Amino acid sequence: MSQLYEGKKGEKVLFMGNQAIARGALEAGVSVAAGYPGTPSSEIIENLADVSKEANMYVEWSANEKIAVEVAAAASFAGLRSMCTMKQNGVNVASDFLLHLVLSGTRGGMVLVPCDDPGALSSINEGEARHFAKLLEIPLLEAGDFQEAKDMLKWAFELSEEIHNLVMFRSVTRLSHASGSVELGEIPHTEPQAKFVNNGFILDPLEGPIVSAPVGYKHGLQQDKLKKAEELFEESPFNTYVGPENPEILLITSSGATLYSREAIHLCNAKDKVGLLKLGTTFPLPSKLIAKHLKTTDKVLVVEEVLPFMEENLKVLAQELAPEVGQKTFYGKRSGNIPMTGELNPDLVATALATLLGDAYSPQDQEYQTKAAQQVFFNAPVRDLTFCPGCPHRASFWSIHNVLAADNREGFVCGDIGCYSMAFLPSGFSTLKTLHAMGSGTGVASGFGKLGQFGLDQPVVSVCGDSTFFHSGIPALVNAIHHKSDITMVILDNSGTGMTGFQSHPGLPVDAQGNESPALDIPTICRALGATVEVCDPFYPYKTQQTFHKLLEAPGAKVLVLRQICALSPEKKGKKQFEMSVDEDVCLGENCGCNKLCTRVFRCPGLRWDEEKKVATIDEVICAGCGMCAAICPSGAITRKEVA
Repeated sequence: MSQLYEGKKGEKVLFMGNQAIARGALEAGVSVAAGYPGTPSSEIIENLADVSKEANMYVEWSANEKIAVEVAAAASFAGLRSMCTMKQNGVNVASDFLLHLVLSGTRGGMVLVPCDDPGALSSINEGEARHFAKLLEIPLLEAGDFQEAKDMLKWAFELSEEIHNLVMFRSVTRLSHASGSVELGEIPHTEPQAKFVNNGFILDPLEGPIVSAPVGYKHGLQQDKLKKAEELFEESPFNTYVGPENPEILLITSSGATLYSREAIHLCNAKDKVGLLKLGTTFPLPSKLIAKHLKTTDKVLVVEEVLPFMEENLKVLAQELAPEVGQKTFYGKRSGNIPMTGELNPDLVATALATLLGDAYSPQDQEYQTKAAQQVFFNAPVRDLTFCPGCPHRASFWSIHNVLAADNREGFVCGDIGCYSMAFLPSGFSTLKTLHAMGSGTGVASGFGKLGQFGLDQPVVSVCGDSTFFHSGIPALVNAIHHKSDITMVILDNSGTGMTGFQSHPGLPVDAQGNESPALDIPTICRALGATVEVCDPFYPYKTQQTFHKLLEAPGAKVLVLRQICALSPEKKGKKQFEMSVDEDVCLGENCGCNKLCTRVFRCPGLRWDEEKKVATIDEVICAGCGMCAAICPSGAITRKEVA
């Protein structure tokens, strides 16, 4: 078993941020954890699932983020400590239930852990969960390093139980996925008992039925809870100050930007001029603590990532405090000193600090920067984003693209979120023409499919992964079927939540804890809804293309399930179905009518072009043996032999 559960109190270990968060939950005695996979949050649930039996926990990958919050809330209502995790977009999915939950309140400590992605390192947006804390009127905590990630997460449960409401603990990519030293605390070995008491007075928050009404009364209670949290924040050990008594500049920061700010002050040699106020409790702001520090300076620099959430809240508070602390000048995102988009780094913060101090600071020698840029431009090989060798999605989009091109009616595909988002690029033959949120491909297609009365006569296609189908694809398909929308939904079933690490979903025979579970069959569900359904293996393009073309011609909502397990899945990784080879006497290369179709257009990384021999070759190291390249070679030069 890992140090996550076996590590003893007082031990110092190297933990990834998400491990520190998971350990904090264990030290808090959490009983139930639920989430939906999404980078950079996924490892929290995975780590808890690994030790769930020893820790007497229930852990699940829920069908979507809203259900994850509902599952965790049920545990809280029964008096247990619970948490739910998700990436930033997930809070939006869960917000409907959350808006009601924060009015009804909680019983056992309950913590919501969204992990944001400044810089969109693994996302296609930079959405922020912090604004939901303000919308929901719940306390927001943000750890500044790995030790705090553990300790603050544990404290979040205590805070939740003190105010009887949900607490948000927000992480970011650089905290969740980086690693640092963590001193362990003790894991309690208790046997919590669940009981849902509901026969008390209707307004009794601990023994009555749980409901958000009467809204006016409950909203007042909710705001009293927030005031209580602010009082507790005034003395929180997670808010710290380091610097001179009367700094020339007061730098206020939080979260991952804390580490950048510390380094920036060091780079600028400004520890005698700059005071660093690190806030761990960022909503509501502790007004007395803020007032104490605003009195010490006239200039304030706010350092945070993406939008000026803390900066704007500080400005409002400073205006209220002006009679007490005087007028202050704020610098940050709105002044242009800190970028409004993307990740921060020490150089960006140091540049802002140096500008305000009137000092010169150059992050790198200009000559070095020029040489480095030239080296990259002239010498680094071009590496396009592409599907993995043997990825069934490449084969699926090959067929979809070719059928739509042959159909010649300008048909188009509405995309969705997953590995298959890369079909927007040449690696997927630029097949996708719209790309938004999970499940939105089929929802948008459903709308396009009703535009026939306005003259739209192009075939409409959507794609959706198997995990996304259960997350948010089903309602969109229901909508299309009910409204007789003319679409073809292609479900790319690779038997796992491939993009985030093969987490389980309702279509698989196993759950997050490794227990056997009933697998829900996607084609059966679609047929039960009333759709015409076909199932094909994308590695057999002829049959796939014939079937897809037939569905395109039919009216109404149709479903094509392209089923082939991901090449990187634990069940398949390293196992080849076929040994591939190229007959150099048959491959005509540039003299073939295809003009190197396999390496120029299909572009599987397992294929290489031999410049000397002028023939295609197989890269035996990375070829996955899917056999698809043999199917697309027009001269028959690529052959496959089934592995015994």
